Amino acid sequence: MKFTDGYWLLREGVTAAHPAEVLDVIEQNGALEIHAPTRPIRSRGDLMTGPVLTIRAHSPMPDVIGLTLTHFTGGTSQGPEFELAEQEATTPHTSYDPEHATLTSGALSVRFARTGPWRVDFVADGRTLTSSGPKSMGIMRDATGAHHLREQLDLRVGTSVYGLGERFGPLVRNGQVVDIWQSDGGTCSEQAYKNVPFFLTDAGYGVFVDHPGKVSFEVASEVVSRAQFSAETQELTYYVIHGPTPKDILRKYTALTGRPALPPAWSFGLWLSTSFTTSYDEETVTSFVDGMRERELPFSVFHFDCFWMREFHWCDFRWDPRVFPDPEGMLARLKAKGLRVSVWINPYIAQRSSLFEEGRALGHLLRRPDGSVWQWDMWQPGMALVDFTSPAARDWYASKLEALLAQGVDCFKTDFGERVPLDVAWSDGSDPERMHNYYTYLYNRTVFDVLRKHRGEEEAVVFGRSATTGSQQFPVHWGGDCEATYESMAESLRGGLSLGLSGFGYWSHDIGGFEGTPSPALFKRWLAFGLLSSHSRLHGSSTYRVPWLFDEESVAVARHFTHLKLRLMPYLYEAARTAHTEGVPMMRAMVLEFPDDPGCAHLERQYMLGPDLLVAPVFSDEGEVTYYVPEGTWTHYLTGRTVTGPRWVREHHDVLSVPLLVRPGAVIPVGAVADRPDYDHAHGVTLRAYGLEEGKRRVVRVGEVAFTVVREGDTLRASCSDPAGPWGLAAGEREVRAPAGTGLLTLEPA
Repeated sequence: MKFTDGYWLLREGVTAAHPAEVLDVIEQNGALEIHAPTRPIRSRGDLMTGPVLTIRAHSPMPDVIGLTLTHFTGGTSQGPEFELAEQEATTPHTSYDPEHATLTSGALSVRFARTGPWRVDFVADGRTLTSSGPKSMGIMRDATGAHHLREQLDLRVGTSVYGLGERFGPLVRNGQVVDIWQSDGGTCSEQAYKNVPFFLTDAGYGVFVDHPGKVSFEVASEVVSRAQFSAETQELTYYVIHGPTPKDILRKYTALTGRPALPPAWSFGLWLSTSFTTSYDEETVTSFVDGMRERELPFSVFHFDCFWMREFHWCDFRWDPRVFPDPEGMLARLKAKGLRVSVWINPYIAQRSSLFEEGRALGHLLRRPDGSVWQWDMWQPGMALVDFTSPAARDWYASKLEALLAQGVDCFKTDFGERVPLDVAWSDGSDPERMHNYYTYLYNRTVFDVLRKHRGEEEAVVFGRSATTGSQQFPVHWGGDCEATYESMAESLRGGLSLGLSGFGYWSHDIGGFEGTPSPALFKRWLAFGLLSSHSRLHGSSTYRVPWLFDEESVAVARHFTHLKLRLMPYLYEAARTAHTEGVPMMRAMVLEFPDDPGCAHLERQYMLGPDLLVAPVFSDEGEVTYYVPEGTWTHYLTGRTVTGPRWVREHHDVLSVPLLVRPGAVIPVGAVADRPDYDHAHGVTLRAYGLEEGKRRVVRVGEVAFTVVREGDTLRASCSDPAGPWGLAAGEREVRAPAGTGLLTLEPA
């Protein structure tokens, strides 16, 4: 939200009050409380009027410092609040002298100037990361009289800002206005399904605004040298998170807000869907499954989208008896073919659903302030919304899912959750404005908890669309309703990279686009991109996505890239473990791996898949692609050809190829299985070393097995922590000799 009219003026009707000086400092329980009047105190007369802003500096963990800004304290906190992870006891160091009041946590300090103009500096490693100067922090009232708290943090020259959720515009947020507000708006606008009030920079710090309601960000937009955020509230907390690297920032942010769960290995295989509004029955499903098998197209999950239930009955969680008269038998037949089963759900209850009257009678549906059930006709006629703030409503909803699990369903596509009204009264008294974004967290957590309870921690996975801070704990997430165009394919990639920079470890998208029918050429290019993403799904709106409906070459492309992904599972699943244990995503914007290379700051049409594979999807029928190669000699994984950077490269690729480059010095473990993702990744694994330097030692983990690889001249030697396992070697050591000057050395099982 903008408050100013250029440099000098406020917008019409806006009033502002900014901290002018530090009146006093109170040290208490490892925190500093600053009282800051909004006018200079020159006489006792200046002490008689306000406002006075109270700023509390505190630290939940090392290298993270929060400032809580408070105007009036007499209100009641209705909630909800983000659930921040409990940390080990942190005792920040506080100090103050005539010049400064300082709180230090780890390597990060916040320093308040006690003399001169108002200034708050965040300092680490001997330098100022960012500052809040005169007229940055403020109590703002807009033309309607609404009360906002605002902060502006300085952006140093050359600083780029990233994140704020899954956003589909330019990857670098500088110059953008971003409202953290859940919307069902597709992938082509400034609206987003996944809104996260957190950004990171390439200047050593990130910022998390701990407010679940609407937060308005002006990133180098209202004031081009500052990142601004504001919310309509009397109290606002934000945390500055010191890295120093972007990866370190994500590690600490996800330690605070929750790390992603580790999805089961089978979820990394191909998912095949019925599509959205298409007509289907068991015969259709069987034809798809058998058609994939006949064409040697491995897939792991079959997904039933919304019309597995009767029309106007969503969601009653009952199979449409007209087309699925024997759901248990059908599910058993699919499971006998080695498939997992996913079904589509949402939190909306249509008026014709049998659950509507049941939920209304039990008080589980969201109500208006007058006690009537909130309803509207968008999406489903007369639909209501489950009130997930009620533990009883959560248990009721979960019980309906448990019945499906008992039938043989393995997981759920948790669609929707964005259209949450404000003219309502939540059962726990939550503030409707704060609950609007937070609803998706309660919805997806409820479903994920059911899966954890009945399928186990290692088997739980959803396919969710909406999310906010903390939702990264409940993977997987997909990008929503994109169009069948190259432009939408590119905007989807931008959204996924932005989400990864917001703490989410895994991400998927609808291969070929959701709205419309892709041309065969577009479908083939999207297949390569989709199967080099963390999770891969064939899904559309009004048309099917089985490859043979496009052309026979599409079948060959799908087979080629599916086999490639499944062979890469030893590498990919270790990247997934890193997302789970550290919060570093599988699909990484280039700046995440190369923060010191200015050529990577704005790259948004390529990414790193894990730490060592560079992927540059092809966004044209003709196969022309331009991408950037960082420093060093990189190797094309599919051809063995090398490219030396830093430089831009322009290439042509046919549909069975894509720029897939291996980082210099990497050792890629390649699996022995190409028809499923959930195999013993270490058994029969091949180690491929690319440009490993003389004497350089690399440790490669594959599950519970660790390989130590070292190059000595033209010999590559590897030892294994489990000598009787992957290679069946009593000594646990192998070596291979390669011709002089060869960059690629391969260790294969005996």
